[in-house]
Amino acid sequence: MTDTPEEQLDVPDIGDAVAAVEVPEIYEMSLDVTIEEAGPCRKHVKVIVPRKDIDHHFEQTTEKFRGEADVPGFRPGMVPAQLIQKRFRRELADQVKQDILLESLEQISEKHDLDPIDQPDLDLETLDLPEDGDFSYEFDVEVRPEFDLPDYSGLKLDRPSKEIDDAEIEKSLERYLSQYASLEERDGAAEADDYVALKLTAEHGGKTTREIDEFYVRVKPTLRFEDAELEGFDKIIVGKAKGDKVSTTATISSESANIEMRGEEIALNLEVLEVKAIKLPELDSDFLERIEMESADDLREAIKDSLERQLKHEQRQSARKQVLEQITASADWELPEKLVLNQTENALRREMLEMQQAGYTTQQVRSRENEMRQKAVSETRQALKEHFVLDKIAEAEEIEVTPSDVESEIFMMAMQSGENPRRVRARLQKSGMIDNLEAQIRERKAVDVVLDQAEFKDVPTEEDSESDNVEAVRYSLCQSVTSAQTEEEEPEVEESEE
Repeated sequence: MTDTPEEQLDVPDIGDAVAAVEVPEIYEMSLDVTIEEAGPCRKHVKVIVPRKDIDHHFEQTTEKFRGEADVPGFRPGMVPAQLIQKRFRRELADQVKQDILLESLEQISEKHDLDPIDQPDLDLETLDLPEDGDFSYEFDVEVRPEFDLPDYSGLKLDRPSKEIDDAEIEKSLERYLSQYASLEERDGAAEADDYVALKLTAEHGGKTTREIDEFYVRVKPTLRFEDAELEGFDKIIVGKAKGDKVSTTATISSESANIEMRGEEIALNLEVLEVKAIKLPELDSDFLERIEMESADDLREAIKDSLERQLKHEQRQSARKQVLEQITASADWELPEKLVLNQTENALRREMLEMQQAGYTTQQVRSRENEMRQKAVSETRQALKEHFVLDKIAEAEEIEVTPSDVESEIFMMAMQSGENPRRVRARLQKSGMIDNLEAQIRERKAVDVVLDQAEFKDVPTEEDSESDNVEAVRYSLCQSVTSAQTEEEEPEVEESEE
């Protein structure tokens, strides 16, 4: 077994089904193991542990208890074995069961090519060691799909390409500066790109499904919730002033977490509470010092580097999609629905992390996150298939990730978010995303191997108008939550002192 699936899918090794214990020496049990197919990416495992192995563990554990047990009238290590077995019968049985399960699962992992990607479906509380005879247990476990990896050298791929000119850099610079912008009160009606504070009530069938007392959004053509999109949002809000109310509708995503509301039309009532104009910061010495840049030219160079990384990200995503399509054309394997549902949130986090690595802004990342949440099941299934294919390529190419690879990624993420690299690393470690970061670097290297060997045809990249046309918020519409739970902070911009 390799470490990659556990890192990438954020699941423990099969041996994690029981608590880890220290084993003084390796003892190989004479296990009788039967493995059968139990559906797509699923195996049924039946294990029989011979009586002699159970007795061996009882003897070992009894000796350990003899050396540690505090029994009145006996010095440590001198307590008779029979007295230990009588006095600590339950503790002995529990410890022996734990040892046997742990060691047998580890032995199965080493000697049988299960390649698990999830914990075994094993209820430890229902298992009891027999006083006589063999001990048997069985479980189902989800495993990596089996497929042949065809020759991936010399694949013919389209490569999105574009020139990063000064106009593109200035446009991206403005997007970057908006993260540090200040807000000024606007007395009149809202204009495009202003920020507005809204009160929202969502209704369906005469019942309120969501209330948000106050949240801030920027006036863009599309307002993207986690489970719906409000098209023409700018046309609804532009021209409205404080106190104005508007009503409209939105359609809940067909893959919403709320199954009953999928595809349903929902009524939205909005009230404008406040209107604020955005003011970008000046590229003066104080601001440049704040973002740790020597000059405006250095900032533009960093922006250009970020755009190049984003282009490479688009090329990798395009290559990944094309590689997957070509390889899966000859690989007939399905993923179990349970695995897809269990991995939905993790696949989402990995996609967001990859966008952060590529230098996208917080708003761009949030927009993509909401888009994925609206297509959670199909997006996750596709992401998992990508992982399995690319992981197999990485294994074939013996690809490794070095500490310097990780530090380089963290530095670029810190630069884009304006944070200290140490803070970024600490946040990734706290959230358990470091392993995901390493696994993503490994995947990207696998894509790079394919790119190095592929035959390319450059095609114009599609204009990404979404970055400037979509405003995303961390709310769903078909979930009733109190305003105290949903109140969103004012956007991360500064109040103007003017």
